[in-house]
Amino acid sequence: MPAPPRRSIAAEFTAGATAIAPIVIAAVPIGLLFGAVAAQRGLSSLEIALMSATVFAGGSQFVAIDIWQQPVAIMAIAFSALLVNLRHILMGASISPKLREFRGWQKYVALFFLADEIWAMAEKRALGMPLAPAFFAGLAAPLYFAWVSTTTAGSMIGAALGDPSRFGFDFVFPAVFICLVMGFWKGAKTGAVLLASALSAIATHHVIEGAWYVAAGALAGVVVAALAADAGNDTARPDTIEEGECVQ
Repeated sequence: MPAPPRRSIAAEFTAGATAIAPIVIAAVPIGLLFGAVAAQRGLSSLEIALMSATVFAGGSQFVAIDIWQQPVAIMAIAFSALLVNLRHILMGASISPKLREFRGWQKYVALFFLADEIWAMAEKRALGMPLAPAFFAGLAAPLYFAWVSTTTAGSMIGAALGDPSRFGFDFVFPAVFICLVMGFWKGAKTGAVLLASALSAIATHHVIEGAWYVAAGALAGVVVAALAADAGNDTARPDTIEEGECVQ
Protein backbone atom coordinates (compact mmCIF):
# COMPACT_ATOMS: atom_id res chain seq x y z
CA MET A 1 0.00 0.00 0.00
CA PRO A 2 1.52 3.37 -0.98
CA ALA A 3 2.26 5.84 1.79
CA PRO A 4 -0.26 8.70 2.12
CA PRO A 5 0.89 11.95 0.48
CA ARG A 6 2.66 14.37 2.80
CA ARG A 7 0.81 17.60 3.50
CA SER A 8 2.46 20.97 3.12
CA ILE A 9 3.78 22.90 6.10
CA ALA A 10 1.00 25.46 5.69
CA ALA A 11 -1.66 22.74 5.61
CA GLU A 12 -0.27 21.08 8.74
CA PHE A 13 -0.08 24.39 10.61
CA THR A 14 -3.63 25.27 9.61
CA ALA A 15 -4.87 21.87 10.76
CA GLY A 16 -3.24 22.36 14.15
CA ALA A 17 -4.59 25.89 14.53
CA THR A 18 -8.08 24.69 13.60
CA ALA A 19 -7.92 21.85 16.11
CA ILE A 20 -6.83 24.12 18.98
CA ALA A 21 -9.28 26.95 18.18
CA PRO A 22 -12.02 25.91 20.67
CA ILE A 23 -9.42 25.67 23.43
CA VAL A 24 -8.04 29.10 22.55
CA ILE A 25 -11.55 30.52 22.97
CA ALA A 26 -11.88 28.75 26.30
CA ALA A 27 -8.55 30.22 27.44
CA VAL A 28 -9.72 33.82 27.08
CA PRO A 29 -11.80 34.15 30.30
CA ILE A 30 -9.24 32.12 32.25
CA GLY A 31 -6.43 34.39 31.07
CA LEU A 32 -8.38 37.51 31.94
CA LEU A 33 -9.12 36.08 35.38
CA PHE A 34 -5.48 35.26 36.03
CA GLY A 35 -4.36 38.71 34.95
CA ALA A 36 -6.88 40.40 37.23
CA VAL A 37 -5.94 38.25 40.24
CA ALA A 38 -2.22 38.71 39.65
CA ALA A 39 -2.65 42.49 39.41
CA GLN A 40 -4.56 42.48 42.69
CA ARG A 41 -1.57 40.71 44.27
CA GLY A 42 0.70 43.56 43.21
CA LEU A 43 2.23 42.37 39.92
CA SER A 44 2.57 44.87 37.11
CA SER A 45 1.30 44.22 33.60
CA LEU A 46 4.88 43.74 32.41
CA GLU A 47 5.61 41.21 35.16
CA ILE A 48 2.42 39.31 34.33
CA ALA A 49 3.29 39.25 30.63
CA LEU A 50 6.80 37.98 31.35
CA MET A 51 5.48 35.34 33.74
CA SER A 52 3.01 34.01 31.17
CA ALA A 53 5.59 34.11 28.37
CA THR A 54 8.32 32.29 30.28
CA VAL A 55 6.23 29.86 32.35
CA PHE A 56 3.23 29.19 30.07
CA ALA A 57 1.56 26.92 32.61
CA GLY A 58 -1.76 28.15 33.89
CA GLY A 59 -1.99 25.69 36.77
CA SER A 60 1.36 26.55 38.30
CA GLN A 61 0.82 30.27 37.66
CA PHE A 62 -2.47 30.21 39.58
CA VAL A 63 -0.78 28.29 42.41
CA ALA A 64 2.05 30.81 42.52
CA ILE A 65 -0.36 33.74 42.66
CA ASP A 66 -2.49 32.00 45.28
CA ILE A 67 0.42 31.85 47.73
CA TRP A 68 2.00 35.16 46.64
CA GLN A 69 2.75 37.44 49.55
CA GLN A 70 5.17 40.16 50.61
CA PRO A 71 7.99 39.42 51.14
CA VAL A 72 7.84 36.87 48.33
CA ALA A 73 8.53 33.30 49.51
CA ILE A 74 10.49 32.20 46.44
CA MET A 75 11.20 28.64 47.62
CA ALA A 76 7.59 27.98 48.62
CA ILE A 77 6.31 29.23 45.26
CA ALA A 78 8.94 27.27 43.31
CA PHE A 79 8.24 24.04 45.20
CA SER A 80 4.47 24.35 44.78
CA ALA A 81 4.88 25.02 41.06
CA LEU A 82 7.16 21.98 40.80
CA LEU A 83 4.53 19.76 42.38
CA VAL A 84 1.83 21.00 40.03
CA ASN A 85 4.09 20.47 36.99
CA LEU A 86 5.32 16.99 37.90
CA ARG A 87 2.76 15.68 35.43
CA HIS A 88 4.87 17.18 32.64
CA ILE A 89 7.44 14.45 33.23
CA LEU A 90 4.81 11.86 32.33
CA MET A 91 3.49 13.96 29.45
CA GLY A 92 6.98 14.38 28.06
CA ALA A 93 7.69 10.67 28.30
CA SER A 94 4.41 9.96 26.53
CA ILE A 95 4.87 12.39 23.64
CA SER A 96 8.61 11.87 23.03
CA PRO A 97 8.24 8.69 20.91
CA LYS A 98 5.83 10.59 18.63
CA LEU A 99 8.39 13.31 17.82
CA ARG A 100 10.26 11.23 15.25
CA GLU A 101 9.85 13.89 12.55
CA PHE A 102 11.20 16.64 14.83
CA ARG A 103 14.83 17.77 14.69
CA GLY A 104 16.79 17.95 17.93
CA TRP A 105 16.11 21.64 18.64
CA GLN A 106 12.48 21.28 17.56
CA LYS A 107 11.94 18.65 20.26
CA TYR A 108 13.17 21.01 22.98
CA VAL A 109 10.97 23.83 21.70
CA ALA A 110 7.96 21.49 21.54
CA LEU A 111 8.49 20.35 25.12
CA PHE A 112 8.53 23.96 26.32
CA PHE A 113 5.07 24.48 24.80
CA LEU A 114 3.70 21.17 26.14
CA ALA A 115 0.65 22.51 27.96
CA ASP A 116 -2.03 20.00 28.94
CA GLU A 117 -4.35 20.78 26.04
CA ILE A 118 -1.54 20.86 23.47
CA TRP A 119 -0.28 17.50 24.74
CA ALA A 120 -3.76 15.96 24.47
CA MET A 121 -4.35 17.27 20.95
CA ALA A 122 -0.88 16.14 19.82
CA GLU A 123 -1.41 12.66 21.28
CA LYS A 124 -4.77 12.38 19.56
CA ARG A 125 -3.22 13.43 16.24
CA ALA A 126 -0.44 10.86 16.64
CA LEU A 127 -3.02 8.08 16.93
CA GLY A 128 -3.95 8.48 13.26
CA MET A 129 -0.85 9.84 11.52
CA PRO A 130 2.74 10.98 12.20
CA LEU A 131 2.95 14.12 14.29
CA ALA A 132 4.47 16.87 12.14
CA PRO A 133 6.37 19.85 13.61
CA ALA A 134 4.14 22.25 11.66
CA PHE A 135 0.98 20.71 13.15
CA PHE A 136 2.43 21.04 16.66
CA ALA A 137 3.35 24.65 15.91
CA GLY A 138 -0.24 25.23 14.81
CA LEU A 139 -1.38 23.96 18.20
CA ALA A 140 1.13 25.91 20.25
CA ALA A 141 1.31 29.34 18.59
CA PRO A 142 -2.37 30.41 18.91
CA LEU A 143 -2.73 29.15 22.48
CA TYR A 144 0.57 30.74 23.55
CA PHE A 145 -0.35 34.09 21.99
CA ALA A 146 -3.84 33.96 23.52
CA TRP A 147 -2.53 33.13 26.99
CA VAL A 148 0.14 35.84 27.06
CA SER A 149 -2.14 38.51 25.58
CA THR A 150 -5.22 37.76 27.69
CA THR A 151 -3.32 37.52 30.97
CA THR A 152 -1.72 40.86 30.19
CA ALA A 153 -5.06 42.39 29.22
CA GLY A 154 -6.63 40.89 32.32
CA SER A 155 -4.24 42.85 34.50
CA MET A 156 -5.76 46.02 33.04
CA ILE A 157 -9.42 45.18 32.39
CA GLY A 158 -10.07 41.80 34.00
CA ALA A 159 -11.34 43.26 37.26
CA ALA A 160 -14.38 44.59 35.40
CA LEU A 161 -15.53 41.01 34.72
CA GLY A 162 -16.19 40.32 38.37
CA ASP A 163 -16.09 36.73 39.58
CA PRO A 164 -16.09 34.41 36.50
CA SER A 165 -17.39 31.54 38.64
CA ARG A 166 -20.80 33.26 38.61
CA PHE A 167 -21.01 32.41 34.90
CA GLY A 168 -19.32 29.03 35.13
CA PHE A 169 -16.17 30.30 33.37
CA ASP A 170 -13.98 28.71 36.05
CA PHE A 171 -15.08 25.29 34.76
CA VAL A 172 -14.30 25.97 31.10
CA PHE A 173 -10.82 24.41 31.03
CA PRO A 174 -11.78 21.31 33.07
CA ALA A 175 -14.76 20.75 30.76
CA VAL A 176 -12.61 21.06 27.64
CA PHE A 177 -10.01 18.67 29.00
CA ILE A 178 -12.65 16.11 30.00
CA CYS A 179 -13.82 16.11 26.39
CA LEU A 180 -10.25 15.64 25.17
CA VAL A 181 -9.61 12.78 27.57
CA MET A 182 -12.77 11.00 26.45
CA GLY A 183 -11.31 10.97 22.94
CA PHE A 184 -8.75 8.46 24.27
CA TRP A 185 -11.43 6.14 25.65
CA LYS A 186 -10.57 2.48 25.02
CA GLY A 187 -13.02 0.73 27.30
CA ALA A 188 -12.73 -0.59 30.84
CA LYS A 189 -8.95 -0.14 31.06
CA THR A 190 -9.25 3.59 30.38
CA GLY A 191 -12.03 3.83 32.94
CA ALA A 192 -9.87 2.08 35.54
CA VAL A 193 -7.01 4.51 34.95
CA LEU A 194 -9.27 7.57 35.22
CA LEU A 195 -11.01 6.22 38.32
CA ALA A 196 -7.72 5.44 40.06
CA SER A 197 -6.37 8.90 39.28
CA ALA A 198 -9.53 10.63 40.46
CA LEU A 199 -9.86 8.69 43.72
CA SER A 200 -6.18 9.09 44.56
CA ALA A 201 -6.24 12.84 43.84
CA ILE A 202 -9.43 13.38 45.89
CA ALA A 203 -8.15 11.36 48.84
CA THR A 204 -4.78 13.13 48.84
CA HIS A 205 -6.43 16.55 48.58
CA HIS A 206 -8.44 15.85 51.73
CA VAL A 207 -5.45 14.52 53.69
CA ILE A 208 -2.44 16.58 52.57
CA GLU A 209 -2.35 20.34 52.02
CA GLY A 210 -0.83 21.81 48.88
CA ALA A 211 -0.64 20.45 45.34
CA TRP A 212 0.39 16.89 46.22
CA TYR A 213 -2.93 15.62 44.90
CA VAL A 214 -1.74 16.36 41.35
CA ALA A 215 1.27 14.06 41.68
CA ALA A 216 -0.76 11.43 43.56
CA GLY A 217 -3.42 11.28 40.85
CA ALA A 218 -0.84 11.06 38.08
CA LEU A 219 1.12 8.34 39.85
CA ALA A 220 -1.98 6.25 40.53
CA GLY A 221 -3.01 6.48 36.88
CA VAL A 222 0.45 5.43 35.69
CA VAL A 223 0.51 2.43 38.05
CA VAL A 224 -2.91 1.21 36.97
CA ALA A 225 -2.07 1.74 33.29
CA ALA A 226 1.15 -0.26 33.70
CA LEU A 227 -0.67 -3.09 35.48
CA ALA A 228 -3.34 -3.17 32.77
CA ALA A 229 -0.69 -3.28 30.05
CA ASP A 230 1.12 -6.16 31.77
CA ALA A 231 -2.14 -8.05 32.14
CA GLY A 232 -2.87 -7.56 28.45
CA ASN A 233 0.56 -8.83 27.46
CA ASP A 234 0.19 -11.90 29.64
CA THR A 235 -3.13 -12.86 28.08
CA ALA A 236 -1.89 -12.18 24.56
CA ARG A 237 1.30 -14.27 24.98
CA PRO A 238 0.62 -18.02 25.63
CA ASP A 239 3.07 -19.90 27.80
CA THR A 240 3.17 -22.88 25.47
CA ILE A 241 2.75 -23.49 21.75
CA GLU A 242 0.48 -26.34 20.77
CA GLU A 243 1.61 -28.87 18.21
CA GLY A 244 0.90 -27.78 14.66
CA GLU A 245 1.04 -24.03 15.40
CA CYS A 246 3.44 -21.88 13.43
CA VAL A 247 5.91 -19.53 15.01
CA GLN A 248 6.30 -16.35 12.96
